[in-house]
Amino acid sequence: MATVWVNGQEVTLKDGEKLNAIEAAQRVGVEIPHYCWHPDLTVVASCRMCLVEVGDKKPDGSIAMQPRVVPGCQTPVKDGTVVVTDSKKAKDAQAGTLEFLLLNHPLDCPVCDQAGECDLQDYSYKYGRGFSRMKDDKLQKADKDHIGENITLYTDRCVMCTRCVRFTREISGTGELQVINRGAAAEIDIFPEEPCNNKLAGNVVDLCPVGALCSKDFLYKQRVWFLQETNSVCPGCSTGCSINVSQNKNILYRLTPRTNPDAQGSFMCDEGRFGFKHVNASQRLNSPLVKAGDRHTHVTWDGLLPRLRRELGDSAKKHGSGFAVVLSPYMTVEEAYLAAVYFTGLSSDVRLVLGPVPVIGDDDKYPKGPHGEGPAADKVKFTIRAEKCPNLRGVVPVIDHFQDDLIEWDDFVGEVKSGKIKAVYAVGGYPGAWVSPEEVSAFAQLELLVVQDILPSALTAIAKYILPGGSFVEKEGTFVNHNLLAQGIKRAINGPGEAQADGRIFMELMERRGLFHAPTLRGEIAQAIPYFAALGRGDLGEFGVFLGKGKPAVKSNLEGAMLAGS
Repeated sequence: MATVWVNGQEVTLKDGEKLNAIEAAQRVGVEIPHYCWHPDLTVVASCRMCLVEVGDKKPDGSIAMQPRVVPGCQTPVKDGTVVVTDSKKAKDAQAGTLEFLLLNHPLDCPVCDQAGECDLQDYSYKYGRGFSRMKDDKLQKADKDHIGENITLYTDRCVMCTRCVRFTREISGTGELQVINRGAAAEIDIFPEEPCNNKLAGNVVDLCPVGALCSKDFLYKQRVWFLQETNSVCPGCSTGCSINVSQNKNILYRLTPRTNPDAQGSFMCDEGRFGFKHVNASQRLNSPLVKAGDRHTHVTWDGLLPRLRRELGDSAKKHGSGFAVVLSPYMTVEEAYLAAVYFTGLSSDVRLVLGPVPVIGDDDKYPKGPHGEGPAADKVKFTIRAEKCPNLRGVVPVIDHFQDDLIEWDDFVGEVKSGKIKAVYAVGGYPGAWVSPEEVSAFAQLELLVVQDILPSALTAIAKYILPGGSFVEKEGTFVNHNLLAQGIKRAINGPGEAQADGRIFMELMERRGLFHAPTLRGEIAQAIPYFAALGRGDLGEFGVFLGKGKPAVKSNLEGAMLAGS
């Protein structure tokens, strides 16, 4: 094993491990400031912010330092490498680089969206001079709102790190961004009539270390120091991107990627990034409703639950296999488990049905080739899954544990139309409409229909009971992605009005005392269902845990859709 010294601290490298000076310093908590370097992009060493002293430790213990400072991002370390980041020579180099970068940078901090999470601000405080010696007028460049549908460029804030350019060439493969002109006139721009609108474009905003590239969706909405962030998982598809949920006063303002080497890496797609608007929708279901005649009337949970328990129990005994419970692939593992326990406890004949699985097109893989074609299998850096739900591989094993066959949605609707099904308890949670008008007509003939959902729909309009459930940011639990990685989601905001997380609703129906506590339930599920044994430790950690190599026991033609890309 190789040993490297960073400011006198030892860093041990594993056999064959390759690190640069920045990465080696990070191992011992030493920050080397940088703008252009990113672990998922090629090294260009253009910003020169990471200049450090580097040398070698000889066998006799003496140290021979190189005469000049060198960029840490472009300096690989090996056994005996000595890195010094806090010497006067290194500090002077860093301060000089910052002064150069700030020569023409505008004092936009009071209005800049990046204020509060800006590397230029932080580094100016830590490594800069604290004042400017610039006497001439600053060079001003026009802003570029035409850069993309979801992004805008404040050109005079740009430090020319070229992270955004490299991203569109190396990760998305679409290559819309480029550097035009030279010297002081150099700036980022697009090819004529070719805006940066690829499905990963929003990542350039996250990559920008200053306030040059901004999200039009978030622009001037909130100051970041007012936002509270919570770790979660994107529900947009089965990739299961780890994300940060940013909210203030129970209003969701943005989703940003959270690096997870076991899931999606460092990025997320724009479908997931901007696909949260239904959470803040004014149309959200916010109170339990009961149908009386042709109208729905509001009722309290305390007034609803005893009545609903009695009616569900009577209906389950009366109809047996004619009573069905629809479990949505947007439910967490814990919610599906609680629902299955409760309803099969009413009658062993109750049937569990998998809700519709939204699949759109084929998996979209990046980086793209020159003609928009996908990469070779061993070159894929990001995939947007065709399966547009987060937890199919978490809900299906629960159903398989409680009954022998997996009932698919289309087959179930056929049974409803034929009159075999008399009562249905349907859980939604989809971000949009999930039942077709024809299917709604079939459900209209049921003796009992209970819909637990987050948005009103044609299905809720005909339901006897409407229960306002929770979106993915209003509950905690477990999502299992396409690769059988189980990740925890955490509650970030409260639901609107009297809406409750789905798991809380099932606990109330079961009259199960105590708070909904996902780690405790994971332990219970791990004991009951061997497939989920890896959840037994309760805490899934920052990156989640794999459920193992075994696939869910899917006994249907849905298997192809479930295991696509696994």
